[in-house]
Amino acid sequence: MNKLLAIEVFVQVVDAGGFTRAAELMQLPKATVSTMVAALETSLSVKLLHRTTRNVTVTAEGAAYYERCLHILSYVRDADDSLLHDRVTPHGRLRVDVPTGIANSLIIPALPDFFRRYPDIALELGCGDRPVDLVEEGVDCAIRGGALPSSNLAARTVGVMKFMTCAAPSYLAEHGMPQHPRDLAQHRCISFFSAKTGRVREWDFARDGETFVFGQPSNMAINDANGYMCAGLSGLGIMQAGAYEAVRHIEAGTLVAVLPDWSTRPLPINVVYPQNRHLAAKVRVFIDWTAELFASSPRFQDV
Repeated sequence: MNKLLAIEVFVQVVDAGGFTRAAELMQLPKATVSTMVAALETSLSVKLLHRTTRNVTVTAEGAAYYERCLHILSYVRDADDSLLHDRVTPHGRLRVDVPTGIANSLIIPALPDFFRRYPDIALELGCGDRPVDLVEEGVDCAIRGGALPSSNLAARTVGVMKFMTCAAPSYLAEHGMPQHPRDLAQHRCISFFSAKTGRVREWDFARDGETFVFGQPSNMAINDANGYMCAGLSGLGIMQAGAYEAVRHIEAGTLVAVLPDWSTRPLPINVVYPQNRHLAAKVRVFIDWTAELFASSPRFQDV
Protein backbone atom coordinates (compact mmCIF):
# COMPACT_ATOMS: atom_id res chain seq x y z
CA MET A 1 0.00 0.00 0.00
CA ASN A 2 1.18 3.48 -0.88
CA LYS A 3 0.66 5.07 2.53
CA LEU A 4 0.91 8.66 1.37
CA LEU A 5 -1.54 8.10 -1.47
CA ALA A 6 -3.91 6.32 0.92
CA ILE A 7 -3.76 9.34 3.25
CA GLU A 8 -4.54 11.66 0.33
CA VAL A 9 -7.50 9.47 -0.62
CA PHE A 10 -8.81 9.40 2.96
CA VAL A 11 -8.58 13.20 3.26
CA GLN A 12 -10.33 13.64 -0.08
CA VAL A 13 -13.18 11.29 1.00
CA VAL A 14 -13.69 13.31 4.17
CA ASP A 15 -13.56 16.62 2.30
CA ALA A 16 -15.90 15.40 -0.46
CA GLY A 17 -18.31 13.74 1.94
CA GLY A 18 -18.29 10.40 0.15
CA PHE A 19 -16.42 7.88 -1.98
CA THR A 20 -18.15 8.67 -5.27
CA ARG A 21 -17.30 12.38 -5.28
CA ALA A 22 -13.76 11.71 -4.02
CA ALA A 23 -13.21 9.21 -6.83
CA GLU A 24 -14.38 11.76 -9.40
CA LEU A 25 -12.12 14.49 -8.04
CA MET A 26 -9.07 12.22 -7.95
CA GLN A 27 -9.93 10.55 -11.24
CA LEU A 28 -9.76 7.10 -9.68
CA PRO A 29 -12.23 4.20 -9.78
CA LYS A 30 -14.62 4.26 -6.83
CA ALA A 31 -13.59 0.70 -5.95
CA THR A 32 -9.94 1.78 -5.73
CA VAL A 33 -10.81 4.63 -3.38
CA SER A 34 -12.84 2.34 -1.14
CA THR A 35 -10.14 -0.35 -1.13
CA MET A 36 -7.39 2.12 -0.23
CA VAL A 37 -9.32 3.54 2.71
CA ALA A 38 -10.08 0.03 3.94
CA ALA A 39 -6.40 -0.90 3.67
CA LEU A 40 -5.46 2.22 5.62
CA GLU A 41 -7.92 1.29 8.37
CA THR A 42 -6.50 -2.24 8.47
CA SER A 43 -2.93 -0.97 8.78
CA LEU A 44 -3.97 1.34 11.63
CA SER A 45 -6.27 -1.22 13.28
CA VAL A 46 -8.93 1.45 13.69
CA LYS A 47 -12.15 2.44 11.94
CA LEU A 48 -11.83 5.87 10.36
CA LEU A 49 -15.22 6.18 8.64
CA HIS A 50 -18.83 5.18 9.24
CA ARG A 51 -20.31 4.00 5.95
CA THR A 52 -24.04 3.84 5.17
CA THR A 53 -25.88 3.60 1.88
CA ARG A 54 -26.58 7.33 2.02
CA ASN A 55 -23.49 9.00 3.41
CA VAL A 56 -20.05 8.68 4.97
CA THR A 57 -19.17 10.20 8.34
CA VAL A 58 -15.95 10.38 10.27
CA THR A 59 -15.41 8.45 13.49
CA ALA A 60 -13.83 10.18 16.49
CA GLU A 61 -10.53 8.42 15.73
CA GLY A 62 -10.94 9.31 12.05
CA ALA A 63 -11.42 13.01 12.86
CA ALA A 64 -8.25 13.12 14.95
CA TYR A 65 -6.35 11.25 12.24
CA TYR A 66 -7.75 13.59 9.57
CA GLU A 67 -6.30 16.64 11.33
CA ARG A 68 -2.86 15.05 11.49
CA CYS A 69 -3.11 13.99 7.85
CA LEU A 70 -3.79 17.59 6.84
CA HIS A 71 -0.50 18.62 8.50
CA ILE A 72 1.39 15.76 6.79
CA LEU A 73 0.09 16.68 3.34
CA SER A 74 0.83 20.34 4.00
CA TYR A 75 4.46 19.50 4.83
CA VAL A 76 4.74 17.40 1.66
CA ARG A 77 3.32 20.21 -0.48
CA ASP A 78 5.67 22.72 1.16
CA ALA A 79 8.64 20.44 0.41
CA ASP A 80 7.54 20.04 -3.21
CA ASP A 81 6.97 23.77 -3.61
CA SER A 82 10.35 24.55 -2.04
CA LEU A 83 12.14 22.21 -4.42
CA LEU A 84 10.26 23.59 -7.40
CA HIS A 85 11.12 27.14 -6.36
CA ASP A 86 14.76 26.12 -5.89
CA ARG A 87 14.83 24.74 -9.41
CA VAL A 88 13.22 27.80 -10.92
CA THR A 89 15.12 30.33 -8.78
CA PRO A 90 18.32 28.86 -7.29
CA HIS A 91 19.13 30.68 -4.08
CA GLY A 92 21.08 30.54 -0.84
CA ARG A 93 24.71 30.52 0.23
CA LEU A 94 27.11 28.77 -2.14
CA ARG A 95 30.68 27.99 -1.06
CA VAL A 96 33.18 27.37 -3.87
CA ASP A 97 36.96 26.92 -3.81
CA VAL A 98 39.05 27.85 -6.87
CA PRO A 99 42.81 28.00 -7.57
CA THR A 100 44.06 31.58 -7.40
CA GLY A 101 45.19 31.83 -11.01
CA ILE A 102 41.95 30.51 -12.49
CA ALA A 103 39.90 32.66 -10.11
CA ASN A 104 41.69 35.86 -11.12
CA SER A 105 41.94 35.22 -14.84
CA LEU A 106 38.62 33.52 -15.60
CA ILE A 107 36.06 33.08 -12.80
CA ILE A 108 35.97 36.48 -11.09
CA PRO A 109 35.89 38.59 -14.29
CA ALA A 110 32.88 36.55 -15.48
CA LEU A 111 30.91 36.70 -12.20
CA PRO A 112 28.76 39.70 -13.25
CA ASP A 113 27.15 37.36 -15.79
CA PHE A 114 26.59 34.69 -13.11
CA PHE A 115 24.87 37.14 -10.76
CA ARG A 116 22.70 38.50 -13.56
CA ARG A 117 21.44 34.98 -14.07
CA TYR A 118 21.21 33.99 -10.42
CA PRO A 119 20.77 37.10 -8.26
CA ASP A 120 19.49 35.12 -5.26
CA ILE A 121 22.71 33.13 -4.80
CA ALA A 122 25.18 34.44 -2.20
CA LEU A 123 28.62 33.25 -3.34
CA GLU A 124 31.50 32.63 -0.95
CA LEU A 125 34.56 32.18 -3.16
CA GLY A 126 37.70 30.72 -1.63
CA CYS A 127 40.78 31.49 -3.73
CA GLY A 128 43.97 29.58 -3.09
CA ASP A 129 46.10 26.61 -4.04
CA ARG A 130 45.69 24.83 -0.69
CA PRO A 131 43.71 21.59 -1.05
CA VAL A 132 40.48 21.72 0.95
CA ASP A 133 38.37 18.95 2.43
CA LEU A 134 34.99 19.75 0.88
CA VAL A 135 32.92 17.76 3.37
CA GLU A 136 34.79 18.77 6.50
CA GLU A 137 35.01 22.46 5.53
CA GLY A 138 31.45 22.72 4.18
CA VAL A 139 32.49 23.57 0.60
CA ASP A 140 29.82 22.84 -2.01
CA CYS A 141 32.18 22.39 -4.96
CA ALA A 142 35.71 23.19 -6.06
CA ILE A 143 37.68 23.60 -9.26
CA ARG A 144 40.78 21.42 -9.34
CA GLY A 145 43.55 20.85 -11.87
CA GLY A 146 45.29 17.52 -12.42
CA ALA A 147 44.33 13.89 -11.99
CA LEU A 148 41.95 13.25 -9.11
CA PRO A 149 42.85 10.76 -6.37
CA SER A 150 40.34 8.10 -5.40
CA SER A 151 37.89 9.77 -3.06
CA ASN A 152 34.24 10.35 -2.27
CA LEU A 153 34.14 13.18 -4.79
CA ALA A 154 32.26 13.25 -8.06
CA ALA A 155 33.89 15.20 -10.87
CA ARG A 156 32.96 16.91 -14.12
CA THR A 157 35.80 17.74 -16.51
CA VAL A 158 35.35 21.29 -17.83
CA GLY A 159 38.67 22.07 -19.51
CA VAL A 160 42.42 21.57 -19.52
CA MET A 161 45.37 23.41 -18.04
CA LYS A 162 48.04 24.08 -20.68
CA PHE A 163 51.56 25.14 -19.72
CA MET A 164 54.27 27.33 -21.21
CA THR A 165 57.93 27.32 -20.26
CA CYS A 166 59.09 30.92 -19.90
CA ALA A 167 61.39 33.33 -18.12
CA ALA A 168 61.90 37.05 -17.62
CA PRO A 169 64.04 38.85 -20.24
CA SER A 170 66.46 39.86 -17.46
CA TYR A 171 67.11 36.23 -16.53
CA LEU A 172 67.71 35.14 -20.13
CA ALA A 173 69.98 38.11 -20.79
CA GLU A 174 72.21 36.96 -17.92
CA HIS A 175 72.00 33.16 -18.28
CA GLY A 176 71.17 32.57 -21.93
CA MET A 177 68.40 30.63 -23.71
CA PRO A 178 68.30 26.82 -23.36
CA GLN A 179 68.15 24.98 -26.68
CA HIS A 180 66.98 21.58 -25.39
CA PRO A 181 65.11 20.52 -22.22
CA ARG A 182 68.27 18.80 -20.99
CA ASP A 183 69.92 22.25 -20.85
CA LEU A 184 67.54 23.19 -18.02
CA ALA A 185 69.80 21.31 -15.62
CA GLN A 186 72.32 24.15 -16.08
CA HIS A 187 69.75 26.86 -15.29
CA ARG A 188 67.96 28.21 -12.27
CA CYS A 189 64.42 26.84 -12.30
CA ILE A 190 61.39 27.71 -10.20
CA SER A 191 59.30 24.73 -9.09
CA PHE A 192 55.68 24.54 -8.04
CA PHE A 193 54.97 22.11 -5.21
CA SER A 194 51.76 20.71 -3.75
CA ALA A 195 50.70 22.24 -0.45
CA LYS A 196 49.16 18.89 0.47
CA THR A 197 51.84 16.35 -0.51
CA GLY A 198 54.92 18.55 -0.82
CA ARG A 199 55.67 16.95 -4.18
CA VAL A 200 57.18 19.08 -6.93
CA ARG A 201 55.44 18.94 -10.29
CA GLU A 202 57.68 17.50 -12.99
CA TRP A 203 58.02 19.24 -16.34
CA ASP A 204 57.42 17.15 -19.44
CA PHE A 205 58.34 18.01 -23.01
CA ALA A 206 57.50 16.47 -26.37
CA ARG A 207 58.62 17.24 -29.95
CA ASP A 208 58.51 15.14 -33.12
CA GLY A 209 58.15 11.88 -31.20
CA GLU A 210 60.89 12.74 -28.70
CA THR A 211 59.90 13.10 -25.04
CA PHE A 212 61.84 14.43 -22.08
CA VAL A 213 60.94 14.69 -18.39
CA PHE A 214 62.74 17.20 -16.20
CA GLY A 215 62.65 16.40 -12.49
CA GLN A 216 63.64 19.94 -11.50
CA PRO A 217 66.48 20.07 -9.01
CA SER A 218 65.40 23.69 -8.57
CA ASN A 219 66.74 26.67 -6.67
CA MET A 220 63.29 27.69 -5.49
CA ALA A 221 59.86 26.09 -5.01
CA ILE A 222 56.54 27.87 -4.39
CA ASN A 223 53.04 26.55 -3.69
CA ASP A 224 51.01 29.66 -4.58
CA ALA A 225 50.15 30.68 -8.15
CA ASN A 226 50.53 34.42 -7.54
CA GLY A 227 53.86 33.95 -5.81
CA TYR A 228 55.02 31.60 -8.54
CA MET A 229 54.28 34.12 -11.30
CA CYS A 230 55.84 36.94 -9.27
CA ALA A 231 59.05 34.91 -8.89
CA GLY A 232 59.27 34.35 -12.64
CA LEU A 233 58.59 37.98 -13.47
CA SER A 234 61.29 38.99 -10.98
CA GLY A 235 63.91 37.08 -12.97
CA LEU A 236 64.52 34.37 -10.36
CA GLY A 237 64.61 31.60 -12.98
CA ILE A 238 62.82 29.62 -15.66
CA MET A 239 59.32 28.47 -14.84
CA GLN A 240 56.54 26.43 -16.41
CA ALA A 241 53.39 28.45 -15.86
CA GLY A 242 49.76 28.10 -16.85
CA ALA A 243 49.46 29.24 -20.47
CA TYR A 244 46.28 31.17 -19.66
CA GLU A 245 48.36 33.60 -17.60
CA ALA A 246 51.78 33.31 -19.25
CA VAL A 247 50.49 34.37 -22.69
CA ARG A 248 49.53 37.89 -21.61
CA HIS A 249 52.95 38.45 -20.02
CA ILE A 250 54.69 37.17 -23.14
CA GLU A 251 52.57 39.51 -25.26
CA ALA A 252 53.49 42.38 -22.92
CA GLY A 253 57.19 41.50 -23.13
CA THR A 254 57.59 40.85 -19.41
CA LEU A 255 58.16 37.12 -20.08
CA VAL A 256 59.80 35.29 -22.99
CA ALA A 257 58.79 31.82 -24.21
CA VAL A 258 61.49 29.20 -23.58
CA LEU A 259 61.76 26.06 -25.77
CA PRO A 260 58.67 27.20 -27.72
CA ASP A 261 58.88 24.32 -30.22
CA TRP A 262 58.45 21.79 -27.40
CA SER A 263 54.92 21.02 -26.15
CA THR A 264 53.85 20.02 -22.64
CA ARG A 265 51.09 17.66 -21.59
CA PRO A 266 47.96 19.53 -20.43
CA LEU A 267 46.25 18.61 -17.16
CA PRO A 268 42.48 18.14 -16.86
CA ILE A 269 40.47 20.74 -14.97
CA ASN A 270 37.53 19.36 -13.00
CA VAL A 271 34.69 20.70 -10.92
CA VAL A 272 34.45 18.34 -7.94
CA TYR A 273 31.70 17.92 -5.35
CA PRO A 274 30.69 15.31 -2.75
CA GLN A 275 29.03 12.53 -4.72
CA ASN A 276 26.85 11.36 -1.84
CA ARG A 277 25.43 14.82 -1.22
CA HIS A 278 22.15 16.00 -2.78
CA LEU A 279 23.16 18.27 -5.64
CA ALA A 280 21.22 21.42 -4.85
CA ALA A 281 20.08 23.67 -7.68
CA LYS A 282 22.54 26.40 -6.67
CA VAL A 283 25.43 23.94 -7.03
CA ARG A 284 24.10 22.48 -10.26
CA VAL A 285 23.72 25.87 -11.96
CA PHE A 286 27.21 26.95 -10.86
CA ILE A 287 28.74 23.77 -12.29
CA ASP A 288 26.82 24.23 -15.56
CA TRP A 289 27.82 27.90 -15.73
CA THR A 290 31.46 26.99 -15.06
CA ALA A 291 31.44 24.35 -17.80
CA GLU A 292 29.95 26.90 -20.21
CA LEU A 293 32.57 29.47 -19.21
CA PHE A 294 35.50 27.09 -19.77
CA ALA A 295 34.03 25.87 -23.08
CA SER A 296 33.96 29.46 -24.35
CA SER A 297 37.60 30.06 -23.35
CA PRO A 298 40.10 28.63 -25.90
CA ARG A 299 42.89 29.12 -23.35
CA PHE A 300 41.40 26.26 -21.36
CA GLN A 301 40.57 23.92 -24.25
CA ASP A 302 42.92 21.39 -25.83
CA VAL A 303 42.87 22.94 -29.30
